[in-house]
Amino acid sequence: MATIALMVTASSAAVAHPQHGLASLRQATAKYHSIAVAEQSKYALLTDTQGIACIDMPGMGGMGIHWANSSLVGDPAIVANRPEALVYAPAHDGTLRLAAVEYVVIKSAWDATHTAPPRLFGHTFNLTTEPNRFGLPAFYSLHVWVWKHNPAGTFEMWNPRVTCPPGR
Repeated sequence: MATIALMVTASSAAVAHPQHGLASLRQATAKYHSIAVAEQSKYALLTDTQGIACIDMPGMGGMGIHWANSSLVGDPAIVANRPEALVYAPAHDGTLRLAAVEYVVIKSAWDATHTAPPRLFGHTFNLTTEPNRFGLPAFYSLHVWVWKHNPAGTFEMWNPRVTCPPGR
């Protein structure tokens, strides 16, 4: 019961005060600048069905490389300070830097108890239908660029400042 109250409080605070919510999100995810710490927290490299790790869209920009926590993706709850995925952007020297987080919820699980798509920080999640490049059922997602500036917008899927090197 305390967990449910905490989730509602975190989500309500994030909607009522988006900037406060983003500051809290930065604080909660700062430790994940280390991929080793992310992996200790059960985040793992996510590739698409073709084995591609770095996700980009010519003409739009990129997302980068995702580390996802499958148990969080499988859970229909959305918790502001516990994103389902961490997104790392490749730097010019080849290192990966935490750039964004992504919230993901399977559409059928969400729709079973809700009449509208999820919202967080005042933004409605995007819908990715199936089939999709990840081989997942249809899902809702929201990127939040809390660690790398996105000139397209903090909550946009693609960041024109993120590029994927060939072969990643």
